Amino acid sequence: MEEGLKDSVTTISIYAIWVIGIILALNALGFDSTSLTLVLGALGIGIGFGLQNIFNNFLSGIILLFERPIQVGDDIEMNGVWATVKKINVRSTIVQTYDNASVIIPNSDLISTQVTNWSFKDRRLRRNIDIGVAYGSDVELVRKTLLEVAENTSRVLKLPQADVIFKDFGDSALIFRLRIWTWVDYFYAVETEIRYGIDRLFKERGIVIAFPQMDVHIKQDEKPDMVENKPHPAITKMPETGNPSDR
Repeated sequence: MEEGLKDSVTTISIYAIWVIGIILALNALGFDSTSLTLVLGALGIGIGFGLQNIFNNFLSGIILLFERPIQVGDDIEMNGVWATVKKINVRSTIVQTYDNASVIIPNSDLISTQVTNWSFKDRRLRRNIDIGVAYGSDVELVRKTLLEVAENTSRVLKLPQADVIFKDFGDSALIFRLRIWTWVDYFYAVETEIRYGIDRLFKERGIVIAFPQMDVHIKQDEKPDMVENKPHPAITKMPETGNPSDR
């Protein structure tokens, strides 16, 4: 039996035993159906005034246990946080993040909020690794190198096969995407190993990993024409005069 199914059956059985036990205890104490109806009516009034959230979480927990969209052991993503489901209670669910933090989530949040279950039916996961190489690179060599790295990386699945997409002509690079399949439990380690392999083989084969850059071209204006230094036409030569002593 699957771990998630086993946990759901166990939890439902425990609460069913509690309900049956409470009913038997009430019968033993002499409560008839009319008294029980009054008790349930009073409980309904209490729920209406102050226990809405608790009752909502309770119903959400029952839905989770019966429908089992999320099970113990599943890897989920909620609000950008990845975590593994550890325990589903009637009121709340306990998950453990990849940073080893335990988070208690009200069951109503799991019902009303979008949750990505990466292992709902299949624990295989496709991951995309983008990389940019310099313009002028041998694109066929880039493709073969990326596939070689994927083939030599442990825990990369053989089926579905890895493939390479020439994604785009970027501003400063030719953008390639390596798409691989792995198990959801190991994708962080697999991505790290692949990036190490890409860096090593690219260096060996002279493939340059591009980085943002900008070419600046300075255009120098032509020199202005030189103007000959001539006297202004308004300036005329003064007539020569004799020596004042000759007068």
